[in-house]
Amino acid sequence: MKNRITGRSAFLALLKDEGITHLFGNPGTTELPIMHALKEHPDLTYVMAMQESLVVAIADGFSRASGRLVACNVHVAPGLGNAMGSLYNASFTGTPMILTAGQQEQGHGLTEPLLYGPLVKMAEPLVKWAVEVTRLEDLPRIVRRAAKIATTPPTGPVFISLPGDILNSEAGIELGRSTRVDTRVKPSDEALQTLVARILKAQRPVIIAGDEIVKSDALQEAAMLAATLGCPAYQQSAPYGAQFLSESPCFMGALSRSQKQVREVLSPYDLMIVLGADPLRMSVYSEVDPLPEGLPILQIGLVEWDLAKNYGAEIALKADVKETLRVLIPALKAAAGAALEDRAREGIAALKSKNWTARRGPLIEQISKAKDRSPIDPDWLSLQLVEAMPDNAILVDEGLTSSRQINSLRPHRDRYGYHALASGGIGWGLPASVGVSMANPDRPVVCFSGDGSAMYSIQALWTAAHHKLPLSVVIVNNGGYRIIKQRLLAFHGDDHYVGMDFVDPKVDFTGLAKSLGLEAVRITEPKDVAPALKSAFSRPGTKLIEVMVDGSL
Repeated sequence: MKNRITGRSAFLALLKDEGITHLFGNPGTTELPIMHALKEHPDLTYVMAMQESLVVAIADGFSRASGRLVACNVHVAPGLGNAMGSLYNASFTGTPMILTAGQQEQGHGLTEPLLYGPLVKMAEPLVKWAVEVTRLEDLPRIVRRAAKIATTPPTGPVFISLPGDILNSEAGIELGRSTRVDTRVKPSDEALQTLVARILKAQRPVIIAGDEIVKSDALQEAAMLAATLGCPAYQQSAPYGAQFLSESPCFMGALSRSQKQVREVLSPYDLMIVLGADPLRMSVYSEVDPLPEGLPILQIGLVEWDLAKNYGAEIALKADVKETLRVLIPALKAAAGAALEDRAREGIAALKSKNWTARRGPLIEQISKAKDRSPIDPDWLSLQLVEAMPDNAILVDEGLTSSRQINSLRPHRDRYGYHALASGGIGWGLPASVGVSMANPDRPVVCFSGDGSAMYSIQALWTAAHHKLPLSVVIVNNGGYRIIKQRLLAFHGDDHYVGMDFVDPKVDFTGLAKSLGLEAVRITEPKDVAPALKSAFSRPGTKLIEVMVDGSL
């Protein structure tokens, strides 16, 4: 005889067995069965956020900072609708996530009651798989399949609709077992030989590294490949994580999202080696193509959609980046011997005067000239932030225009030390930093956010304060949407800024933070920046520092 269990308790038991430790959610009536069952699972931490977009963003941050599967629960059709922007972000970054929503009881939904909607159809465009549970006996198979799909590369969110009658019914069911698909594959011997021969044929190769460097934990291997070839390495054009070791002698920084500029950067090279990236993802349209004409591409990664997506690749390998580099580097050395060592030595020497490390010193000197400027210079604020942060701190960055120099100032040293906005949909950073902090309770976390971005998700501060997280939020207040002003001026020659200012009335972030339970302070003078940052970063608890900066263009 199978043990009888309710759908609600079985659902939570299945999540826990799949490795879920936190359930992120915002409860509604259709989710009450799950809330009722939580008392049977006291080892599962429920994290409440005050709107569904925050629920998903917090879970997204937790996963990006840990590499783990996450689960979140939202409230019927309006809740799923609220969550869609954050779900887009999670889909963009391939976050392994099980998103669920309570649904009206089967049969009752046919009458189209309040809050009812076609949840599966709503979710489908943004998830790898979407399904509604129609029999309690199918619940274990569905949850197990969802976890497997979410965690198998290309990873990403999945969605399950949970009707109330399924959650409240009881049956004798078998919960099954968890499965993870091991995709750490390397090239065949023949493919490896072809790869080695093609790389050694190139005289001026360049490496472009992306998010799969983080997912496969290949930071050391990627830096070693660059050093073995003595060639420059760049982060992809949308650098939203620690996708290369900054202090590697071959690291040159990140490609921009300016097609003309990227084309100029890549023009000297005769082979582009792409490691786990969509390398030339741009933002606004340009008639200039970022890829120099005739530049051949060699691409390695598990996200097959990104392989030769926009540009044909001479060699495209669907393989794990770390495992591939582990066999590729010794194969290159064995094939080329001392000649490769000499070439690498010469290449590294040529890069020494212009790599990331070499450019950092003059940049600091240039930015430091603004130390007494009032209003506070945002680049100088970024420098103060970097210098004040503890070595083991994690930075969550959504400063947009104000954080333009962050990646040139703060070195990436571990794969979970830096997280930034990926999709372009603002408001991610503040709630994501809450999830990042929950995933790393022993590390201080700093959120650097623009004022416009923060206002999309300001109520996430309550969740941080409620859980007493070691999180410091720095709000860069320039009084409006500065990036939109910049683009209106640059693209249209227009400085008539409509709907881009927060001046009448001004937004009081310090007051908002205090109302949500945080210690908060506003900084207006340059001399007060460093002491305030150092004090906040050295103490426990959640704190907000609002810094008034120059918003001029």
